[in-house]
Amino acid sequence: MTDNTYKSEAAARIPVPAEPLALWNRDFRLFFVARAVAVFGEGMVPVAFAAALTGAGYPDASVGYTLGAWTGAFALFVLFGGVLADRFTARRMMVLADLLRLPGALVLAVSFTTGSPPLWSVYALSALSGVGAALFQPGVASTIPRIAPDVQRANAVIRVVEALMTMAGPAAAGLLVALWSAGAAFAVNAVCFAVSAVCFTLLRVAPAPSDGARRGSLLREMALGWREFRSRSWLWGVIAIWTVYGLTVAGPMVPLTATLITGAYGSATYGVLMTVIGAGSAAGGLLAVRLRPRRPLAAGAVGLLGLPLFLALLGSGAPVPVLYAGGFVEGAAFAFWLVMWSTSVQTHVPQEALNRMHAYDVAGSLLMMGVGRAASGPVAAVVGTERVLLVGAGVAVLVVTALLVVRPIRTLPRV
Repeated sequence: MTDNTYKSEAAARIPVPAEPLALWNRDFRLFFVARAVAVFGEGMVPVAFAAALTGAGYPDASVGYTLGAWTGAFALFVLFGGVLADRFTARRMMVLADLLRLPGALVLAVSFTTGSPPLWSVYALSALSGVGAALFQPGVASTIPRIAPDVQRANAVIRVVEALMTMAGPAAAGLLVALWSAGAAFAVNAVCFAVSAVCFTLLRVAPAPSDGARRGSLLREMALGWREFRSRSWLWGVIAIWTVYGLTVAGPMVPLTATLITGAYGSATYGVLMTVIGAGSAAGGLLAVRLRPRRPLAAGAVGLLGLPLFLALLGSGAPVPVLYAGGFVEGAAFAFWLVMWSTSVQTHVPQEALNRMHAYDVAGSLLMMGVGRAASGPVAAVVGTERVLLVGAGVAVLVVTALLVVRPIRTLPRV
């Protein structure tokens, strides 16, 4: 079966309203609010953990172990999350995931407000939150095309608010820790889960043809999802290329940028740089609202050239104002790519397989990024941080070249 056939299948399976609807219909407003508060709450967590654990006298490494417990649980369970979302509907799984994470956030809020909880309980609650995120994330991809008549515009708008909330969350957490305690930040995080659960409960999503269909075991469903994944050359091609990118570019970039900028210019400069990158992400989302390329993946790949530019500036010791400009371009480039990629997946993959496809995408990308982050420190210690970043810039150019050379990726049309 060809990719064009799958495109026709995907178009047939996406519910089409009898009359054109504006983007800001009731369901999309609920989804928008849910995503905004969720990303805001998620952005508070690293700051809250860092302040709470170090303030309680635990070693700095405990912060990394806590966040690592979240990442490990997420990577381990996200594939099951995709199968369960296809089986029980994405909306139900997202409500369940929010309700699963809410008590853990409340326990952390009370524990760090009244004393210092044992580390094992912090690790366990962080892992539980990662399981909840794994159950939640696959449903995001399949919900947008079922509530928004303009999928690309919806993805772009969601990307803008996610970028803004990514900046606002850590800032709010820092303020709450300074004025009250880390427990207050966890309490707000719990409220965010509650608001998200209410929004998704009120959501009215039209049933897909596969909803309520008889299904096999979880392992059989995962195997069927893998077969669907392999049958689309453009899909597995992008993810295969992206695993190389995550290992050699995206993974090392975050910790090495933090180390390089903080060591050379201080933490304030690094904070400003992250804010500028977030502003660039919002700009990239706004750009994706306006631009509608006929070949979205090809256009997104060209946009990705902003990433090697930023890495080259970092590795060559560019002045801080130039780094800010490069960071803005990098944020915009990555956000534009994400909108093009998300829209392509949501409009070309049939609804009954979409959750599992998204789960395979997230799992592959996250695992390689995790390996890249873990290996970046030892490699940089041997060859130098600047050299690792410059090599990453070269690899990023090769990644863009590969995306444009592979015909099924380059020629995939907009639906």
